[in-house]
Amino acid sequence: MTSTATPARTLSTPTGPLVPRLLLGTRLRELRRQAGLSRPAAARAVGMTEATLGRLERGRTGCDPAGLAALAALYGVRDEAERVTLEALAEQTNIPGWWEEHLDVLPKWARRYVSAEQTAKLVRTFEPQLVPDLLQTPDYAREILRLRHPRATPAELERRVAVVMARQRVLRRRPRPVNLWIVLDESVLLRQVGGRLVIRDQLEHLLDLDARPNVTLQIATFEAGAATAMTGGSLTLVRFPQQILPDLVYLERFDGASYPSRPDEVERHWHVFNTLVTEAQQPEATPHIIRRLLRGL
Repeated sequence: MTSTATPARTLSTPTGPLVPRLLLGTRLRELRRQAGLSRPAAARAVGMTEATLGRLERGRTGCDPAGLAALAALYGVRDEAERVTLEALAEQTNIPGWWEEHLDVLPKWARRYVSAEQTAKLVRTFEPQLVPDLLQTPDYAREILRLRHPRATPAELERRVAVVMARQRVLRRRPRPVNLWIVLDESVLLRQVGGRLVIRDQLEHLLDLDARPNVTLQIATFEAGAATAMTGGSLTLVRFPQQILPDLVYLERFDGASYPSRPDEVERHWHVFNTLVTEAQQPEATPHIIRRLLRGL
């Protein structure tokens, strides 16, 4: 069998298990199909439930060494490089991300996205309500988190703020920071979160970030078209460095999130975002818009 797997030495991922799980699941699904086996038949043959094998192939869970060995034997994996790569991926599915020390202050529904964000090649976001987490100042983040978690102790609140700030390291990641493109509804800039001083500091921070070569910021003014109303809330698209992995769609709402994954759903959300880009003000207009708002504060 000819190996098409990624060499194991390129798969080091200190940022969590999501990408190794996706890569492992994608490759195991390809091997099963090459072996001419249906998912139910493969699951029965190795003593798994079809649901368990489905979660494995979708990157929702890792695989223990015994299960991996059984699948590799069933699929006729004889190539040594292929076997080593599968084993390396399986091992990495258990490497925790840095945020796993803070799971008590990170919503369960957001963990998959945070893991994706930390390994992303690019992130595209439309936000109609608030400044996105990756662009927030500590004071702005603190005000939002205080409203979302009114019963949080001061110490817990600061831990939540610290997690948001830690996530922003992807913007300064070396050697390749994430490529971030964000479209903000104009109302986001007008909303007085935390009062005049907090919003002034936040707007100045947006100016600084907009000057970064890996950050593009557009403003969808009130004259923009209907696309701003099509999302029903925030929309985030994530693309991974590994081209074989599908893009991730993340739709966050006040108390939960969804991850549409069918190819047609992913394509539709990319179409919505691209429409937003064309309807929003051009990126070069962003500094002028923000400075105009700052003069009014």
